[in-house]
Amino acid sequence: MLRMSFMEHLEELRSRIIKALYGLGIAFVLALGFANKLWDVVSDPAVEALKHLHVNPPRLAQLTPMEAFSVIWVELPLLCSVFVASPWIVYQLWAFISPGLYKKERNMALPFVLLTAGLFIGGGCFAYFLAFRYGLEFLLGIGMSNNVQPVVSITEYFDLFVNVTLGVALVFELPVVIFLLTLLRLLSPRFLLRHSRYAILAIVIVAAIITPTPDVFNLMLFAVPMCLLYFVGVLAGLALVMRREGRKLPWRTLLVIALIILLVSGVSAFLFIHYHLHLQPKWPYITR
Repeated sequence: MLRMSFMEHLEELRSRIIKALYGLGIAFVLALGFANKLWDVVSDPAVEALKHLHVNPPRLAQLTPMEAFSVIWVELPLLCSVFVASPWIVYQLWAFISPGLYKKERNMALPFVLLTAGLFIGGGCFAYFLAFRYGLEFLLGIGMSNNVQPVVSITEYFDLFVNVTLGVALVFELPVVIFLLTLLRLLSPRFLLRHSRYAILAIVIVAAIITPTPDVFNLMLFAVPMCLLYFVGVLAGLALVMRREGRKLPWRTLLVIALIILLVSGVSAFLFIHYHLHLQPKWPYITR
């Protein structure tokens, strides 16, 4: 293992932060060239929600002269650059902690970077395509029965979009956090399983904070994937511990379980597509 003094650690941290910022800056410049198209993508959930609520015209509002410029040409490219540069940023994080690991553990750099960046981007996609859309339509339509016409400024809309998207993307990093803590011997799979009921309670509380709506449907939409990610992280930590001890996981059993889950998910997706089923935030939750 490498030996570094405290000042060398600080110098290494400074170097990695600067390199990560360079990558973020390059991604920001590239995103500027697609700012208009990116805004069409980001504003699409609002346009669709307003159309479903029969609001005419289905558009967001600009309330101040600088609002459109700051959101579309500054904040939006910055948000996009965070997702685009996430593999580079994660690599700099791994490069900083890798000197404190054993040689075999340092060889896990590529899987760590791909998995961490993939979960981060996947969490953003989950928020955009599913969670944010249902929550937004609920929020915009909740007052229409009381003669309230929704008029949403692009700043307020984008702030909510950033909070939900980044919040869910960071929550999707839960397996990586658990794996890292296990790798650094700060946690053990046995401890995590023993206290899983407290972890599930904490996950539900976090999901309630992140969820943009107060209904149980959207709460479970956030909480269930987070609980699954928690146990995926525990499984990854268990695989790491058993590898250290020279043992192997029962991969055949795990593969069968994974295939059953994929089969159930595939059948559910087929039924939804074939019978044109849709989810709704109230009983019976599924409708045609």
